[in-house]
Amino acid sequence: MQDRKSADIIFHGITAIAAFSVLFVILGVLFVLVKESYPSIGRFGFFRFIATNDWNPVTGNFGAAAALFGTAVTTALALIIAVPVAIGIAVFVTEVAPPFLKGPVGVAIELLAAIPSIVYGMWGLFTLVPIMSEYIEPALQGTMGRLPLIGILFEGTPLGIDLLTSSIILSIMIIPFTASISRDAFNLTPPLVKESAYATGATKWEVIWDVVIPYSKVGVFGGIILSLGRALGETMAVAFVLGNNHQITSSLLDTATTITVALANEFTEADTDIYLSSLFNLALILFIMSFIILALSKLMLAWAGRKSDR
Repeated sequence: MQDRKSADIIFHGITAIAAFSVLFVILGVLFVLVKESYPSIGRFGFFRFIATNDWNPVTGNFGAAAALFGTAVTTALALIIAVPVAIGIAVFVTEVAPPFLKGPVGVAIELLAAIPSIVYGMWGLFTLVPIMSEYIEPALQGTMGRLPLIGILFEGTPLGIDLLTSSIILSIMIIPFTASISRDAFNLTPPLVKESAYATGATKWEVIWDVVIPYSKVGVFGGIILSLGRALGETMAVAFVLGNNHQITSSLLDTATTITVALANEFTEADTDIYLSSLFNLALILFIMSFIILALSKLMLAWAGRKSDR
């Protein structure tokens, strides 16, 4: 009996150490980022650094506005493209596809998540960029580019290395995460609930729209948040097809930069202390952004869970 109690104490201690080690790692990362960013924060101010668009290593003036703009635009556009496609894939696999197709399609979607990001970047640079510059972007300029207000989004020379191509690459990369989690969430819908809806005369579309998706909305939202985190932190694939231009542009056909791209391209070039500290400041901003998004998503998931229990 005493040996069993000792084993329980040891087991509880090991699991507690494993759990709290995550907190220690996070606090350690935050401490290093704040420490290394302090010269930049002291010189430019944290909020002024965020709001400033100037990024000039020659004069020693730095601001994060352009990198934040590129991060926000590519991430938002990637989600806009990826989420409907991913949910459509999940609906097809769970509700529409014949049994002999469900397995191969599911495996193919999961294989997309296993492809390294640098492979996506090389494919984007050598395959997607020529297609975008020769066919898709000129077609967009000739159609949507002529519309009032919307046309400003498609101004410029269609080179293929721009915000639009980067967003498409990101969307392809995050589709497997949302699709896989949404598929698993849809599969958790009780068959009795769906059969009851069919028994009342509901069509397949009505069952999917009014039963399956509402029942699985918390899981689908979790998949979207996971995809958002992947899109925010993606580096190599975007670096191949976005350029590294610190500017805020109104056109999706212009080069730009993101926080991760700036860090990857310029970290080895930082030849002054303030330059290096400004890059750490960018990393600190990305860390804070990820924390805020995760916290908000947890609150929304908790709220949705409470609402669905009523």
